[in-house]
Amino acid sequence: MSNLDARPEVTPCRTAEHGAVTELLRARTVPLGGVRGIQVDRVLPQRALPTVGAWCFLDQFGPARSDMRVLPHPHIGLQTVTWPIAGEIRHRDSIGSDVVVRPGQLNLMTAGRGVAHSEFSLGSGPLLHGLQLWVALPRESTGVVPAFEQHVSLPACEDGGLRATVLVGALGEAMSPATVYTPLVGAELTVEPGAGAEVPLRPDFEYAVLVVEGEAVVADTPLAVGPLLYLGTGRTSLPVSSAGGARAVLLGGEPFPDELVMWWNFVGRGHDEIARARADWEAGDTSRFGRVAGHGDARIPAPGLPGVRLTPRRRR
Repeated sequence: MSNLDARPEVTPCRTAEHGAVTELLRARTVPLGGVRGIQVDRVLPQRALPTVGAWCFLDQFGPARSDMRVLPHPHIGLQTVTWPIAGEIRHRDSIGSDVVVRPGQLNLMTAGRGVAHSEFSLGSGPLLHGLQLWVALPRESTGVVPAFEQHVSLPACEDGGLRATVLVGALGEAMSPATVYTPLVGAELTVEPGAGAEVPLRPDFEYAVLVVEGEAVVADTPLAVGPLLYLGTGRTSLPVSSAGGARAVLLGGEPFPDELVMWWNFVGRGHDEIARARADWEAGDTSRFGRVAGHGDARIPAPGLPGVRLTPRRRR
């Protein structure tokens, strides 16, 4: 999936402060795919919180009956993580992948120096609901060869009516087979009505939780669908409960050490790197971004750069 803002903001990223907190951060609604596209709730990045560990982007789409039609577009410096809750999405990319991802399955694409992909929902006006996330690659891994993985079976752990499916990274003893380049975790938490449990955490990780269905109490904080609950660092466990049942996603990781600049679909370390990637995409540089089969010459053009140099700033 893509950041399709016609005038994308520059998103600066710096490392986190240490200590446990409970801070609610609201999402903003963003159109995806043009006039006939869908609306998504963008939870990350936030001005006050551009990253959680290496997680630097989180969109929730649906639940809604919509058509997702995202034409080929480029990425650098990141991994895309697609987790559908309802509906089926066809992924095609410039390294030859052509797969359908379904609920309970994980798509992970590593952009490295450059890759392009498209995403289209199957059917007409299907019920779509899911999450699209990005993981920033560390400096030493930004030039890795682009790659794609689909995982149809993922590890899970259960305790007291709470089931945690580990999408990437590790939670307790459960470890995902998905390739990662920094210490992090992404997990879906499903809580049965009236249930509650303690989720094991690492005190050196920072964490955040987003409820996607129902309502829950997380770290003594009532949490409904919509806002992101940022939890900071220093926790060894996380109490989660729900009276009526809930589904949530837990994100965590070591506070990311690199200074980042995020603009459009690119994650880089400075203005010149972003500008080069934009120019290469606009020039149709297939040696860098390849070509996504099945779309002819159709693709998403890059927006214009702002009239100032892109620079990182400190999180608030």
